[in-house]
Amino acid sequence: MNTGHFYIDGAWVDPLSSRTMGIENPATGDTVGTLALGSTDDTDRAVAAARAAFDDWTQTPVARRIALLKSLLAVYNRRFEDLAQAMSTEMGAPITWARDAQAWAGRAHLESTIKAAEDFPWSEMRGTTRIVREGIGVCALITPWNWPMNQIVCKVAPALAAGCTMVLKPSEIAPLSGLLFAELCDEAGIPRGVFNLINGTGPEVGARLSEHPDVDMVSFTGSTRAGTAVAAAAAPTVKRVAQELGGKSPNIILPHDGFDDAVRAGAQAVFDNTGQSCDAPTRMLVPRDLHDHAAAQAAEAAARVVVGDPRDASVTMGPLISGAQWDKVQGLIQAGIDEGAQLVAGGPGKPDGQNAGWFARPTVFAGVDNAMTIAREEIFGPVLSILPFDSTDEAVRIANDTPYGLAAYVSGPPDQARDIALRLRAGMVNLNSPEWDVFAPFGGYKQSGNGREYADWAIHDFVEIKGITGWS
Repeated sequence: MNTGHFYIDGAWVDPLSSRTMGIENPATGDTVGTLALGSTDDTDRAVAAARAAFDDWTQTPVARRIALLKSLLAVYNRRFEDLAQAMSTEMGAPITWARDAQAWAGRAHLESTIKAAEDFPWSEMRGTTRIVREGIGVCALITPWNWPMNQIVCKVAPALAAGCTMVLKPSEIAPLSGLLFAELCDEAGIPRGVFNLINGTGPEVGARLSEHPDVDMVSFTGSTRAGTAVAAAAAPTVKRVAQELGGKSPNIILPHDGFDDAVRAGAQAVFDNTGQSCDAPTRMLVPRDLHDHAAAQAAEAAARVVVGDPRDASVTMGPLISGAQWDKVQGLIQAGIDEGAQLVAGGPGKPDGQNAGWFARPTVFAGVDNAMTIAREEIFGPVLSILPFDSTDEAVRIANDTPYGLAAYVSGPPDQARDIALRLRAGMVNLNSPEWDVFAPFGGYKQSGNGREYADWAIHDFVEIKGITGWS
């Protein structure tokens, strides 16, 4: 793979910087490659390529841009297994999860973006004024390690559809799938300079992209802390910033016939992806008289999780992404114990038999108060907190008592669930375990960010609106 090169102006080029870092397989701790890290000069070269390509690309007919997205989808489908294997290696995702969730997500978002672009109101009349929606310009796309293809495609596909050119900076912690995606763009025939990729760290490449005067928009997914740094760097040039940041999502489970199933499914949703999902339902709110029963059901769900070698199709949970993340999760588990939460499953340390790699134990705390650290901070690990409530009003108050507002979940009788959903301060509310809807808006309130991703919602973030009065 091209781990020692960047994809700039339609070609794999040598970096101007000599800095490198090892690529770790978090399931084994082994170094599986060496990644070139870009510098400010490398970043400027990538931005210059995108700027030079913009005028021609943004004037390319929408039908041609959609045709290229369809070509990219065809190549994606041919390389599907390569992408799944890359994500299993770079982030330790169990191979079944890497195929059915991680690689699937990129395919699904390409399909939804193509459909959205075909139906999008690129130009319309309002009285005598022609309303035109056109690409905003050069876009810096900064993506995380926890859902590599999901977040790369969620940004690249709508940017291409809108007529933007771009520089993608994938996470340097999980770079293999991003490099493969650049190969896909090249094979699909994306014109030179339209899509560029450079690897590097956030403080160097990410910061330079955010402040660069020739970048018109930054689309960032990552932590709230890093998101504030991106916004601050972008402010002097008044560029648009779209952010999908952290979360501490509540999961309100009301008394109903499916209560046990909802508890077990809610717990499993925290353990999926080793808890490394910004919208994971990590705060489970249950009626006080059902609290102990819910804790037992969640502990049973934790006991069914199979932790181990991601190459084994029977494994359902892989490692955390790195030693630093493992240390963070261990510290927060200990904080839960120290602050008096009831540990009913898992706990500190590695699972039995998992001495290599960064494996954690599926962990459940009960009797959690919303003021505890484990209820306030985004753990980004397989740790569930169960909080009791005495009334639906109290449940809503607890759910909204967070600086985040990305996602929320409600299970119960449909009328009651809908009423609660309308009162929750979150960008996405999921009622009674629906299927993943790639046409729904994805994004949050408060410190969970701004802007929306998925389908036409994402295209809107990448366009400017021009009003031409007196058209007719």
